Amino acid sequence: MTEQQEASQDVVMTRIGQAIMLLHGGDREEARNRFGTLWAEIGEGGDALRRCTLAHYMADTQDDPGDELLWDLRALSAAEALMGERVARHQDVLAVRALYPSLHLSLAADYVELRRPAAARIHLDQAREASGALAADGRDDGYGGGVRAAIGRLEQRLREF
Repeated sequence: MTEQQEASQDVVMTRIGQAIMLLHGGDREEARNRFGTLWAEIGEGGDALRRCTLAHYMADTQDDPGDELLWDLRALSAAEALMGERVARHQDVLAVRALYPSLHLSLAADYVELRRPAAARIHLDQAREASGALAADGRDDGYGGGVRAAIGRLEQRLREF
């Protein structure tokens, strides 16, 4: 990748970060609009790390559980594409490995909302298995603790199903 391409990718990640801040600030509609614009620019064949990040957060802006599931599936697909690339940069692989628990947790939650407990349990198990990467990746911080707590809450919810 040339320096110009890397700089362009950094700008894309900055723009994704800005939309994430809007989402976390409560402006879901504007975040969804910005994510949509970025998705149109990146496209299905764009950089896998950017697609994964964008789709993962775009899912959180959806009002319909079916739409949320589609975006979460796109995020997982992009993560798997990145992990499958032979020439993937080490830092990108580590970043995606740390995202896997959250990706599977999101899918499990989607399936709970869609009343598909068997599919939810599969992804919840995968989230739990992948959560070991959080400590191994040095991400045993608020993020890791939050993901593990969310896994526990969803496990409890599934027991009540």
